[in-house]
Amino acid sequence: MDILAPPWVAPVFERMPGVGKVIPAPFAHGKLDLAGRWHVGRILKTQGYRNAYVLPNSLKSALPIAFAGIPNRIGFTGESRYGLLNRRLTLNKRALPRMVDRFLALAPGTGQPSPEDAVPQLHVAKGAFEAICHRLGLTRNERLAVLCPGAEYGPAKRWPPAHFAELARKLADEGWTIWTIGSGKDEEIGESIRALSDGVAINLCGRTRLADAIDLLSGADVVVSNDSGLMHVAAALDKPLVALFGSSSPEFTPPLAKRVTILRNPVPCSPCFARTCRYGHLDCLTQLTPNRALEAIQAFLL
Repeated sequence: MDILAPPWVAPVFERMPGVGKVIPAPFAHGKLDLAGRWHVGRILKTQGYRNAYVLPNSLKSALPIAFAGIPNRIGFTGESRYGLLNRRLTLNKRALPRMVDRFLALAPGTGQPSPEDAVPQLHVAKGAFEAICHRLGLTRNERLAVLCPGAEYGPAKRWPPAHFAELARKLADEGWTIWTIGSGKDEEIGESIRALSDGVAINLCGRTRLADAIDLLSGADVVVSNDSGLMHVAAALDKPLVALFGSSSPEFTPPLAKRVTILRNPVPCSPCFARTCRYGHLDCLTQLTPNRALEAIQAFLL
């Protein structure tokens, strides 16, 4: 199976079993870019694909597939894509509450997806963790905790830096090494956690590409993450994971793995799916204490 995806996410698919080629879809977010999508469609046409599964519900995502003339263009009805998709399914959100189940429902003959179908896997090359540690000059104690404090969607999905820092100090007192990872956009958050933790949480935000972050996560003994892309990466690597949910819902986009503890504070307004807290208090996350995360980590060690 080949994948058409934005270049920045290619390292994920390159480490996923069953994936052949990863074809870049270099389109700026929100841009129609008809010429660019036509060009990608022409590239796809040369490959002789018979089936294409269009996961996003946008009109833009279906254009390259239609331009390629792929015979079976499959996806959910949405954004007036009637001329672009020729096998359209009607989405029943009640029957398929999770995003992953909706995507699996597009595949032929699957019927109701099984739990096993929904568990992704990522494979990291032997020695990759040691190589990235050497390149970044990193050393670790017997136990390593990786913190993922970012969330591209917005602050209503981000556990406070002070909470991450307090957790880091508690773990350091028990002999853990703590690294904070994320993109360049998370560098300020990572630095805040480092300062508030008295330096025990080493800030790697902005120092790694996605491929490096995957390799670093592969060596973690536990991962503590907001609901973010790195949360799902950690789950696919089968790392013990403490997943922190605020404005979003684990019923919709849960981490798909067995060794997961989901933490949330069930205030009446959550999940609201907002980027920022409309009430200004962010109680869903501020009242989710570091001690709860520490207890979840300790439970993994039993």
